[in-house]
Amino acid sequence: MNIFRFAGDMTHLISILVLLLKIYATKSCSGISLKTQELYALVFLTRYLDLFTDFISVYNVVMKLVFIGSSLAIVWCMRMHNAVRRTYDKDQDTFRHYLLIAGCFVLALILHEKFTFKEIFWAFSIYLEAVAIVPQLVLLQRSGNVDNLTGQYVFFLGAYRGFYILNWIYRYFTEAHFSRWIACLSGLVQTALYADFFYYYFFSWKNNAKLQLPA
Repeated sequence: MNIFRFAGDMTHLISILVLLLKIYATKSCSGISLKTQELYALVFLTRYLDLFTDFISVYNVVMKLVFIGSSLAIVWCMRMHNAVRRTYDKDQDTFRHYLLIAGCFVLALILHEKFTFKEIFWAFSIYLEAVAIVPQLVLLQRSGNVDNLTGQYVFFLGAYRGFYILNWIYRYFTEAHFSRWIACLSGLVQTALYADFFYYYFFSWKNNAKLQLPA
């Protein structure tokens, strides 16, 4: 644990809280991609297969349970909640996310640190998280206008990954046997996907204007 990882965990948690606030306070999931939320739920379910077998710390267990529980709750709300599901823009959220799942699983079978059940699914979850935001970014570009809470949600998601990159750099220089190259490379790809969004987010913040993305 270091300050960069803690900051990353907290910004990740804030992004989830912002999204839950949007859904529960407004009873709306307008502008939110169900495909991305389903991908994140799959990411956490496959990454934390060690939840009940490998104890690291209470903090670690709590964070794993929070991420799994919140991601499943968001998917449930968007699919099952009577008021929320009516606001889901299914016609705009058409990215074929199953292609991302298939591609990441094949990649995990080829590139992994150890050929074991848990390590294959850990690698799969890392690859999938790197591209899970793609359906959300596509949806935002199609809709053009981005409401405040949705914009903040995506911003904090991107900030979380930025802090984790700093965490990996810190660990590389302070730990003798740090070798999470899969996470590092995937994190760089994930951060790069946010570059366009961050540009327009900063531009709108600087000019105190509504966030708009080019269609």
